[in-house]
Amino acid sequence: MQNFFSAFFNLFKPAQPKLPPDSETEPAQITRSKVLLIVYDPVMDTGEKLSQQQAWYRTSDLITGFLLDMMQVSAGMARYEIAERVELNEFPAKTDCFRYTPQSYMNVLRGTVAPHMPQEVDYHAIFAQFNILQRVARNEIDEVWIFGFPHAGFYESVMGGPGAFWCNAPSLKNTDSAGRRFVVMGFSYERFIGEMLEAYGHRAESIMDKTFSRLSGDANLWKRFIRYEKSAPGQAACGNIHFAPNSQQDYDWNNPTPVKSECYDWLYNFPNFKGDVRVVGPAEWGGEIRAHHKWWLNHFPRTAGRKNGVTHNWWRYVVNPQNVIV
Repeated sequence: MQNFFSAFFNLFKPAQPKLPPDSETEPAQITRSKVLLIVYDPVMDTGEKLSQQQAWYRTSDLITGFLLDMMQVSAGMARYEIAERVELNEFPAKTDCFRYTPQSYMNVLRGTVAPHMPQEVDYHAIFAQFNILQRVARNEIDEVWIFGFPHAGFYESVMGGPGAFWCNAPSLKNTDSAGRRFVVMGFSYERFIGEMLEAYGHRAESIMDKTFSRLSGDANLWKRFIRYEKSAPGQAACGNIHFAPNSQQDYDWNNPTPVKSECYDWLYNFPNFKGDVRVVGPAEWGGEIRAHHKWWLNHFPRTAGRKNGVTHNWWRYVVNPQNVIV
């Protein structure tokens, strides 16, 4: 009887994905992504755009610097193309349809009133306005980057499409008509390129965590990659986007304490680790946000081969989450 019930329930178990075979020679492929860039930069009562009035950064400068950084840290494996840029003279709608006016927004910025609640932006209104789900389905665009401002209500990153998963935010519901997974990045022109890399780094953390979620123990190389001294004494590797190998707390990138780390093994010897453990400190990663994040992303593997269903080129997943087998 027990065998009967086991066979019966096995009929209703979800089918396990068929994994590609291991390979030592499968080439590391360049992954390209076409981006729809949306900039919310409303004209204020002074007659100037918000970014100009507040002397915040120019989005064109931010994008140029960010794209150059991404090309550099991925050694050309991550290729982003701005397929279209749209600049809007408006404040985006919140989930309850509220929109700031220039005056009401400045009241928030000056601290005379509290930010509007709910603070989350209405992503579905944006999708409808720009036919984003349809354009993803037609392969016209692969993802969306949105520039906003403090209190605009955008997540740093969020994922939509069928099979979407946590990407530093809950997945977007009712987006399956896109036909594939896609990411929406939320940037701010009040911040600089280091903060853009941080938002992207959290995206990478979420995607790589999901990529390796089927694997445990030594096979889960992502868990090994993100070790730092405080979390794994004596086993530090590259840390995560908030913690350098020697950090004691979030954003502690300039901690002077030297620690032993295998980060060079990841950079030069992956996947055939040689036990290259060296003493490192903030001089390795520059001690500040942009330099650290470039150093960290530069250690992502991008070599030939595949093992346990995961390629040795992690950029294939970070740029295109549709490649993640779940």
